[in-house]
Amino acid sequence: MIRSRTLVMSLLFGVLVSSTATAQDLSKYRDFQFGMSLESLAKQIHKEASAAKTTHQRPALIQTLQWDQPSYPDPAAKDRSLRSIRFDFYNGELFKIVVTYDPVETEGLTTEDMVEAISAIYGRGDRPERTIPVSVSSVYEDNQKVLACWEDAQYSYNLFRSSYGNVFGLIAISKKLDLVATEAKGEAERLDKLEAPGKELARQMKLEEDKRAAQEKARLITKPKFRP
Repeated sequence: MIRSRTLVMSLLFGVLVSSTATAQDLSKYRDFQFGMSLESLAKQIHKEASAAKTTHQRPALIQTLQWDQPSYPDPAAKDRSLRSIRFDFYNGELFKIVVTYDPVETEGLTTEDMVEAISAIYGRGDRPERTIPVSVSSVYEDNQKVLACWEDAQYSYNLFRSSYGNVFGLIAISKKLDLVATEAKGEAERLDKLEAPGKELARQMKLEEDKRAAQEKARLITKPKFRP
């Protein structure tokens, strides 16, 4: 068991070290630089930028792009410790990274083990008493307790353990971009609520119009054939 745990720690630590150019450089996670464009990141993970999902279009464009570990990854792949990564973009710039680690590859690791591995890259972490939202949607609240964090004036990395499945995760954000993105999402949701009654009325009117059109089409077909 100890040997297995040591091996997993070595894999996790090795991946973090090999993909971080400078110790305690919080401006990037692995090879993903905050502020990089959606197009550049999509190319890096071998996806099309068009695969990104749009969550809000105004007053700013908020998009997400998901990377998932292949079902049968190469045993020698350096990303075996990852299960998935969600990338969030504000007007095409990367501002948040939500990492979910593979529970198989982190089996047996304690919170202290994870903190030790991450601290070796980003420096000494703190233990704040706070939660952090994981979900991209404000409708579905998924706030998780922060187990440890590493941050400076510009960036913040937050380790959590999901209450769903007991899986470790890491949320990294650009504070400046996250702030304006959060404000933009709040304004978008306010506008959506404001316009909701009008949109619902328009939807109902469209349904009625479609129904009348369908009935008229049926009438034109049926009337000539009807014999009383």
